[in-house]
Amino acid sequence: MSDEENIPLPRVLIVDDSRMVRVSISKHIRDRFDVREAADGEDGWQALLVDPSIQVVISDLGMPKLDGYGLLERIRASKLSRIAELPVIIISGEEDDHARVKARELGATDFITKGIGTVELTSRLEALTRLAQATRELEQSREALALGSPVDPHSGLATKAYMEWHGNQELALARRRNGDLAAMVIMIDGFDKLLSEYGVHITELINRKLSKILSSKVRKEDTVSQMAPGQFAVLCPSTNIDGCSAFALRLQRAIDKLVMTYRDRQIRMTVTVGIAAGSGSNEHLTLSELIGLAVDRVKSGLEAGGNRVISESGEIDPAQLQRFVRLPVSIDHVLMQVRAGAEHEVTSRIPDVLGTLMPLLELIEQELRCGLPLHELRNPRLPVQTQGEQDSHEGTATKL
Repeated sequence: MSDEENIPLPRVLIVDDSRMVRVSISKHIRDRFDVREAADGEDGWQALLVDPSIQVVISDLGMPKLDGYGLLERIRASKLSRIAELPVIIISGEEDDHARVKARELGATDFITKGIGTVELTSRLEALTRLAQATRELEQSREALALGSPVDPHSGLATKAYMEWHGNQELALARRRNGDLAAMVIMIDGFDKLLSEYGVHITELINRKLSKILSSKVRKEDTVSQMAPGQFAVLCPSTNIDGCSAFALRLQRAIDKLVMTYRDRQIRMTVTVGIAAGSGSNEHLTLSELIGLAVDRVKSGLEAGGNRVISESGEIDPAQLQRFVRLPVSIDHVLMQVRAGAEHEVTSRIPDVLGTLMPLLELIEQELRCGLPLHELRNPRLPVQTQGEQDSHEGTATKL
């Protein structure tokens, strides 16, 4: 099964009347950036109007039709915020201080010379694209905050604030009902190495891919939030340490089968998962302490070489968790779905529901001897999934 995603690299617009200069700069950055070229300021301006994917502009100053100063003025005066806030790098001579001062006054972001090296140029471009992305995300977050949205507009996951608020609610509920609440912290192994080798944009795509996998794997009652680049937290109500460990192992298997391609290079990733679980009987454990325990266990897993699931007893052995093939479900949540008319969402989870209820059903049969078909309930026969219904993230090949 394949899952092809053609996601473009960050686009840089190079504006210079010298074709040799454009080719030279393009050669320096083409491994990490998509390049669009324009032969003068007027052509560059038209490109900005029609191409919203441009994230950085590199412009010469002396050009026909419209020079670099004129292009800068138009960009900064634009009523389109995506254009007005674009980083603009000016190509200038090392000793041309007057030109630099004038360009800076008109809103130039940075300056380069025509003989700049590859490492320095790509570093500057990555820093500027990261700054531009952070600015956009901040504005989106402010808008989401103003609307009271619990969803982070960049990752599509729960915001940290919502995770904390909702997590404290779940912890209070677990205490009232003497129930369970588990926390997982998931870290992409070698994330700094991926960042160094492939750059910011590719690691963001890897980050986004893991976000999608997590969103599709967790139950509806679970909450997922991104803590930092390459690091995620999951809160699992009504789940003990064994059920959470089983979920973490399934997640590891799905990620192990994931292959991403970037310009004919295969990228694989592994994750280390730290797990902590609390119960209603532990009244002194706070949410931050619960997540903190999971963070500490991630660190110990990374120190041991990564690609591990670590709980309070150490590294999880898959052989010990055969009876926890799936996470237990929240019966309250299932009943709410049935009452709301969402039977189709419950039907596919009948094995999970029965697995959660089995101890109760066994007790009922033991006390009442009412002839419950326990063997059939332990091994329910459901329609076989078609290929299109199978897990879309198992064994996928994603093109970046």
